Formats: sequence, structure tokens, C-alpha cells
Amino acid sequence: MKKSFLFIIVFFTLISCEEDVRFNNPSFQGVKDNVFWRANVSTASLGPNGSLVIEAYSGNEMITLKTTSAAVAIYFLGTSVSKTAVYILKDINGTVTYATGFGKGDGQIVITEYDIVNKTISGAFKFNAENSDSNSLAGPVLNFQQGVFYKVPIIAPVLAN
Repeated sequence: MKKSFLFIIVFFTLISCEEDVRFNNPSFQGVKDNVFWRANVSTASLGPNGSLVIEAYSGNEMITLKTTSAAVAIYFLGTSVSKTAVYILKDINGTVTYATGFGKGDGQIVITEYDIVNKTISGAFKFNAENSDSNSLAGPVLNFQQGVFYKVPIIAPVLAN
């Protein structure tokens, strides 16, 4: 009796194991003002001049990263209007926008992989963006650290006729 009971326990232990593997692919996430933030949806697009725009959405929040190219490189923020990071929050009180630009905010976007075949982009980012609105309820600076985007799909741009 003991052998059959032991056999039944071992049998159910073996068949009840399963692999529940989840892939976070694509992914866009980081630490916003010391709180973990993850996008629900992220996409990238290439402009006609070769510029790259990555957009990430999470509920009523949106982050847009812009660079002059999709080439593997480090793009410094706060040095031009063609390399920027923008964070927008929309809620019942209105819209709050934080942005970097020429002489405004700082940070960097690092492109680590541009997969032309699979049309994906990967890299990292961090930035300090300044409050662009006169909304006194929001802080003056938004800090994003440890930002990562991984295999974000590059969608074809819509060309105007």
C-alpha cells in the first residue's frame, strides 16, 4: 500500500509540472521618478530622412524618444531639437508634458541593435525632462533611469500623397 501511495504522489508530481515561460518581447520599461514603469504597447518608425521615433504607451502615459538615426550609437539629449525625449501624462486635471530639447533637460538614448531583417530596434535610455506646461501640480523635472527598449517593432511610416 505504501509503494502504491508513493507511486501516485510521484506520478502526480511529475505530471503537474509545467513550463510557464513568458517572453517580454517587445519591451519598453524603466524607472520613472524611482518607480518601475512598463509600457503596454511600443512601436518605432523611421522618418524619410532616416530619423527614428520610438513611442511607448501605458494607460494615460506616453513616452516618445527621437534620434537623428537608427544607427548603433549614443545620442545625447539636451543638445538639439532633433534628439529628444518627451513624456506626456493625460488625466482629469489636463495634460502635463515633460520634454528635453536644445538647452533643456539632459540624458541619452543608446541604440544597441538595429535588426534590419526582423525590423526591430533595441537599446537603453535615461533622461531628465523639464515640465513644459505651466501646471503647478506637477514637479519641475521628471527623471527616467535604467530605461530599456528591446526588440521594439519598426512599423512602416505612412507617407502622405
